[in-house]
Amino acid sequence: MASPLDPETLRAVIAEVFPDLADSVFTPQTRGWDSVAIDVDNRLIFKFPRHAAGRAGLVREAALLAIVHPAVTLPTPDMTLHQGPTREGALLFSRHDKLRGGYLEPALYAELAEAARDRLAQDLALFYAQLHALPAAALEAAGAGPIKPWLEPDDILERVWPVLTEPLRGYVERTIAAWRALPPDPHGATYGFFDGHGWNMAFDPATQRLNGVYDFGDSGFGQLQQEFIYSNMVSPDLTARIVGRYEILTGRSLDRERIALLFEALRLSELAEHADDAHWGPIALETVGALCEARPLC
Repeated sequence: MASPLDPETLRAVIAEVFPDLADSVFTPQTRGWDSVAIDVDNRLIFKFPRHAAGRAGLVREAALLAIVHPAVTLPTPDMTLHQGPTREGALLFSRHDKLRGGYLEPALYAELAEAARDRLAQDLALFYAQLHALPAAALEAAGAGPIKPWLEPDDILERVWPVLTEPLRGYVERTIAAWRALPPDPHGATYGFFDGHGWNMAFDPATQRLNGVYDFGDSGFGQLQQEFIYSNMVSPDLTARIVGRYEILTGRSLDRERIALLFEALRLSELAEHADDAHWGPIALETVGALCEARPLC
């Protein structure tokens, strides 16, 4: 018997609910942790949750996007929920138009012209400004809660210590100490994306334009300035440009050193989570080493 998430089963479910798509080209995208996605004709995306937590997340994401999508200028998924029949019972899934474009990788950003970098930063700064202005009560009612916390400082130190070289140990100790000493964010908490890295972007290299952002499963309420750390995964230059334009749009003054430190804390928390993983551990350690090299006291 086929698995409920077998590509052929999912194709049959889609065709049952949307008969006009029966003869379309179906391309499975199975990399997601919480959902299996099916690309149909390179114009539609259907997402099927893998487990109960993924189902709850998909329902919440659709409810949040119903508020976010019409309120922001930058395209986001216009997601609708549906149910289709399987042998195991009704299967919940979502549908939205595909945002055309690929990941914004660091190498691609490095090749962009100055005008394209400025346009990208302006688009993202406006997106964040509009997102942060949305009514908190409506988002809470739609299911938004606190974003996932990082590991505690002591837990991070305990987990990463065995894999660190002596120079890295000093850097990590100083970074954790500085993170502990951070005062509360003067701008407080806000609903935000908190996942604005290049792998959640639909970027068209031919036009050098951002066609949208997606994957709001990790969105929620967090400290405002943490919102701006994730674009560092593309380039610190992009972060600097976004921050400058956001300040102009909102009148808020952002702390660039705080944003840099929070990004380092994120990377340390990721290293702690993956320190014992044979594949991801070395990658996370290399990332932390590169951050150390950029600091004068490393």
